[in-house]
Amino acid sequence: MPDELLERLQRFHTDAFPTQRSLFRHLVDDGQHPLTLFIGCSDSRLVPYLLTGAGPGELFLVRNVGAFVPPHDQSQGFHGTAAAIEFAVLNLQVRRIVVCGHSHCGAIRALYGGVPAAAPNLAQWLELGREAVLPVAEPGPDALRRTEQRAIVLQLERLMAYPMVRERVEAGTITLHGWHYVIEDGEVHVFDVERGFVPASAAEHAGTGPYRPAPDEVSPAGHAA
Repeated sequence: MPDELLERLQRFHTDAFPTQRSLFRHLVDDGQHPLTLFIGCSDSRLVPYLLTGAGPGELFLVRNVGAFVPPHDQSQGFHGTAAAIEFAVLNLQVRRIVVCGHSHCGAIRALYGGVPAAAPNLAQWLELGREAVLPVAEPGPDALRRTEQRAIVLQLERLMAYPMVRERVEAGTITLHGWHYVIEDGEVHVFDVERGFVPASAAEHAGTGPYRPAPDEVSPAGHAA
């Protein structure tokens, strides 16, 4: 029986790698300098490099169930996502943090339907999205879509509790972006604090953080400084 994974590894080495050999050599010699930390759901239908057109070395990736951000205070225990956020901000000096959820998210649906008793870690992890749940017993497609988007904003808010993130957001050296990928439409809806989630095709920017600018950050003309 053919070993499909082995065949793919071999094709990468013989076909794909040679076309990018110099780039990978550069990334080894000079190290990685990604500008974007991408926190995305683990769902196999969400492909960050495909969505953003990024190449090797451009995205620092974190994938987990639901694209959730754990609290900075370790109240949920040690977690790799929190460590990755700290590393990306403090060591890599990223300029952008994207939280990307998506339509038809199994994690969001599980918030309404529960998980198997054999998955206690999953059950605890999903609590990071609990505040986004709507007061409905049987959520339809619209309620699930709203919950997916509410969960994204919740994670943006939680990011602001990381001292190194808040400090840089307030200093203007890091921007936060909330994205909701609608799989069936092939379009990302970006979160605009003034307008809600807007299709990228009709958006004026790649998204904002969870809060409006403070009064002292707004120019006399009424635009963010």
